[in-house]
Amino acid sequence: MSEPAFSIRRADWPEDEALLKLVRMRVFIEEQQVPKELEWDGEDHQALQFLALDAEQRPIGTARLLPSGQVGRMAVLKAWRNRGVGSALLLRLLAEAAQGNYPELFLHAQLTALPFYQRHGFQADGEVFYEANIPHQRMTRRA
Repeated sequence: MSEPAFSIRRADWPEDEALLKLVRMRVFIEEQQVPKELEWDGEDHQALQFLALDAEQRPIGTARLLPSGQVGRMAVLKAWRNRGVGSALLLRLLAEAAQGNYPELFLHAQLTALPFYQRHGFQADGEVFYEANIPHQRMTRRA
């Protein structure tokens, strides 16, 4: 059995900020055209951060969990999509959330990502809305 081509670890915002920002800039700001002022919302310092790294320890994915229970900033570089990175990030985040004192988890999923989150136990809740001109759906997950 071979080693996985990537690893997931907890990240520390001050220490890993450049790595986390690299992925989010490429995915959200460059690829999806999210305005910088919306991406950098000032909440990263209080979030539980997760980082996916390739075999050479280069950043390939991110996720964060806010104290409110909001999962967000799930991003995987295009070359690494559909290779299990997003699922590994989310599963690690869910495992850590289960150990903490978080309220019901929720997220704002881009409509194209609904099936991904549904596979991980999230359910659509409410009406479709727009964030950064991208249609989203609130989703919740009970422990």
